[in-house]
Amino acid sequence: MKSKILVCGAVLVLAAIIAQPVSAQGDLPVTVDGWKVAFDVPPQVRDGRTLVPFRALAESLGVTVFWDEAERAVRANDGQTKVFIPVNQQTARVNGEQVALDVPATIVEGRTVVPLRFFSEAFRCRVEWLGHQQGIKILSPPSHMTLIGFYALGSTEASSWTNLFGVPYPAVTLGNTDLVDELALGWFSLASDGRLLVDSKTGWRRPVGWEDVLERAGQFGLRTEMVVHVTDDDGTVTALLSREATMEKAVEEIIAQATHFDGVNLNIESLGWRKEDNITSVRESFNAFVELLAEQLPKPLTLTLHPPNSVYQGYDYQRLGELADRLIVMAYEYGSVPEPADLVAEAVEMALASVPAQKLILGISAASESPDSILTKVGIAKRYRLPGIALWRLGLISDGMWASLRETISP
Repeated sequence: MKSKILVCGAVLVLAAIIAQPVSAQGDLPVTVDGWKVAFDVPPQVRDGRTLVPFRALAESLGVTVFWDEAERAVRANDGQTKVFIPVNQQTARVNGEQVALDVPATIVEGRTVVPLRFFSEAFRCRVEWLGHQQGIKILSPPSHMTLIGFYALGSTEASSWTNLFGVPYPAVTLGNTDLVDELALGWFSLASDGRLLVDSKTGWRRPVGWEDVLERAGQFGLRTEMVVHVTDDDGTVTALLSREATMEKAVEEIIAQATHFDGVNLNIESLGWRKEDNITSVRESFNAFVELLAEQLPKPLTLTLHPPNSVYQGYDYQRLGELADRLIVMAYEYGSVPEPADLVAEAVEMALASVPAQKLILGISAASESPDSILTKVGIAKRYRLPGIALWRLGLISDGMWASLRETISP
């Protein structure tokens, strides 16, 4: 990543002590949810046991870590498990209970290294050994996260209904409804004069039988949001935001339609990409529109936005984070498949610089991912303690991806 991942809490301050001899394992790659962990000292082998730098591995799981100088021990907390690991002792404590260590934790080049087996068991990780000198694969434990599925642009071959309910419309089964919490229903757009459209030229339209979707969503306990999607590729948004009257009309029509849904999701794309754009002006205009909607909307407001590290710079994340209930960061379309994990993580870090983590949702494009790579993207959301993910889109999520999601998210 271009910017360093930070762990909540103080940086470990480790005094130099003489450690028992250990041998470096060399370039033994360790991945967490498919993303290689960057160690400043390599994993070690002692008495046939692998020891790993605690802080770096903990960072990759979003675990809070600090060094207890008085006890000469590492303390860590992931919100569920509290770990106390004294240096050069044969026991540690997990949630107050003593646990015997195969080998004690020790200090190597100013870093605490701990037995990998202890670490993985304490934090409920799954570990897969990939063979001598080939690496170690760690999967983070399943977490309770909100999963939002975009329900839009369906077809016979890629039906959102079938992907969600497991059978073709209008029949239903449990399908994947136990894993999905919310539906972002991409059925609306806006014209430059402020009219709310249910059949746009970009293909976003409200389908025949839309009432059935809402009824079944209620049956399975799924929250629903009406998604209003517009792009500024042809100047539609610029025209809409240029006049107070058109903004007011749009807000009025959105609120009238919102009575059918639990919330509104505003997905205004392509702002601030032209060389001639005055970024400050673009941002202020969009802020004004969002503020107008937020002030009058009696329901929660979500904004689905291009990531801060994209070419679209027309989004004032700090102000939008203040106005909306949450932001979905569309951390995709970077130009390669799967989406590069370092850029996805960078997007999250940049958003976190302006918006509290509890207001951020990581957007993931299923079209760009595989069953393995989608684990990495969810792992990034876990690492930064985001409350959920949003999948673009239902209809494109393969059975393998659903299986991977079930491994990493608790329904």
